[in-house]
This record gives sequence, structure tokens and C-alpha cells, in this order.
Amino acid sequence: MADKITTHWKGGLTFVSDNPSGKNVTMDTNVEGQDERFGLSPKAMMLSSLAGCSALDVISILDKMKSPIDDFKIEVSGELTDEHPKYYHKVIVDYHFYGSDLDKKKCEKAVKLSIEKYCGVMEMFRQFAKIETNNHFHISTKR
Repeated sequence: MADKITTHWKGGLTFVSDNPSGKNVTMDTNVEGQDERFGLSPKAMMLSSLAGCSALDVISILDKMKSPIDDFKIEVSGELTDEHPKYYHKVIVDYHFYGSDLDKKKCEKAVKLSIEKYCGVMEMFRQFAKIETNNHFHISTKR
């Protein structure tokens, strides 16, 4: 069955989009002369979707490997084309692992599996962008 969403205009340049999970997300954009923002921009949300998809994979894989970490985050930056329609032509994905007893090999394997096999959003991005990935390990000392 196909996913289906509905996006509803809320006035100005603000929209609310539902999700098959039943949750909603508010979207808007920068408006000249208006300081207040109500939601995420659609393009930035694409970067969040990429990070979220890969993060779900990495954490699931590390859990199955029984490889504990203390914390984890993904930072994604995207470079837009100069001409309209503007889209991300270059994306950098930085995986940050935190812990006192990190198994770097297992973390690297989890990232590789996400990138190459499991993350559908990553595959979608590959259709239009050059993707660079980096792993960063932040080892904390136990006291």
C-alpha cells in the first residue's frame, strides 16, 4: 500500500501536513519582513528525513550487534544549486558516536549497512546529489 499524506494551508505561507503515523508537521519558509517562523522548511525537512532514516538504521543495527553507545547524533548539511528549481546537489552526512567503550568497527559497519543497504532516503538522495559521509568518535573516559 502506498503512503498518503495531506497538506493543508493554514494561511500565509504556513502548511500542516499529516503523516501515515497520525502525527502532523508544520511547514513554512522565510518571509521577508516576518521574523516569526511556525515550522520547518520543506528542503530542511528533507535533510532531517535523511538523518532520521539513517539514524533509525544505525541504532537498530548497533542494538542487534549488542554494541552499546552513550549518545549518537547525525549532522547533515546540504548545498543547493544556484538555479531554480534549487535542489541539493551536494550533501555531507556526519555521524557522531559518543561513549567510553565504543567499538569503532561495529559503528562503522552499522553506518555502512545503512548507507549501502537499508536507508531508502539515502538512496533517493543519491539520485540527485553527491553524498559524502564521515564518522566521528568521541571517546569519554570513565571516572
